[in-house]
Amino acid sequence: MSEPPGRPAPDSWVELLEGDLPVDEARRWVTTPSSGAVVVFTGVVRDHSEGRQGVTSLTYEAWPEQAAGRLEAVVADARRRWPEVERVAVLHRVGDVPLGEPTVAVAVGSAHRADAFEAARFCIDTLKETVPIWKREHWGGTSDWAGTDHEVGSVAGPS
Repeated sequence: MSEPPGRPAPDSWVELLEGDLPVDEARRWVTTPSSGAVVVFTGVVRDHSEGRQGVTSLTYEAWPEQAAGRLEAVVADARRRWPEVERVAVLHRVGDVPLGEPTVAVAVGSAHRADAFEAARFCIDTLKETVPIWKREHWGGTSDWAGTDHEVGSVAGPS
């Protein structure tokens, strides 16, 4: 298989993408001969959000250079916390995303399941708190930017 284009290191794949996310490719890529566990999380567009029914699609916007740097920092921090993790892929879609389609994917390959689960959860939770990606929700013939209940923070936090 060819190497993913967003890989800053041989064991990390971080990328902002327009169009479909290559979730299956990411799962295959994080699976190595020594992987005893592969965890894949995908976030998808759902038909509602807080106080809104009938959501039909989302639009994501980001400053690519800033968002990519933050995504890389999330992966680096995950590797520091779980050094046994072998490969990590963190992919986020930008542009319009229809109902039911993936918006974000995190895939982690590790020798053991605990490290894979914990690192994957850390990556998605930290991404949501620290990476400047904005979401516009579309419903009922109108749209608005989704609100957040927190400021965008720094990646490194308490261990």
